[in-house]
Amino acid sequence: MQLADRIKKRRLELGLTQVELAELTGTTQQGIVSVESGRTKRPRYLHELAKALQCDPEYLISGREAGNVSFAGSYVPGQRYPVLSKVQAGCWNEAIEAYTLKDIDLWLESDAHIQGDAFWLEVDGDSMTAPVGLSIPEGTFVLFDTGREPANGNLVIAKLTDSNEATFKKLIIDSGQRYLKGLNPAWPLVPINGNCKIIGVAVETKLRLL
Repeated sequence: MQLADRIKKRRLELGLTQVELAELTGTTQQGIVSVESGRTKRPRYLHELAKALQCDPEYLISGREAGNVSFAGSYVPGQRYPVLSKVQAGCWNEAIEAYTLKDIDLWLESDAHIQGDAFWLEVDGDSMTAPVGLSIPEGTFVLFDTGREPANGNLVIAKLTDSNEATFKKLIIDSGQRYLKGLNPAWPLVPINGNCKIIGVAVETKLRLL
């Protein structure tokens, strides 16, 4: 792909006409036609083009961003899912039809492949904080897919029958026996039989800094 191709590709990705791009760069439509056709090999207004096309000049010249990072393309928004409280997550399967989505204050995006209904929860406590390896600290948002079949090693959200709260743990299956285990080694292995209902499987995490 040449400079002319990259300029045309970015213009189309942004939904700009040649006239609109010309106005943004301070040139004429004929100037843009000349660049996109390859007749103008190195336009003097290259930096203006890059600014209008929202990319680095290096990308237009060589196909690489500054620092040898390739341009990944335009941002494509993902599906938005509600952030629920623990109690809401615990009764998701029973109350999903009656739940009023307009009452949700926070929605987060994800491009994960979801097989059922999905929701986010914010981690509370340190049971999933590990000193080494995978660690999910307090304040992390976790996306749960209610349509996935839980398997050994999955991180799951489960509702214990003797509690109104959902619990977020790692599912361990050993010789047919199921256990819930925190990633924090200080948390004990908890056996589960008929006293627990797995509501969803974790598929993604997000951590907000602000």
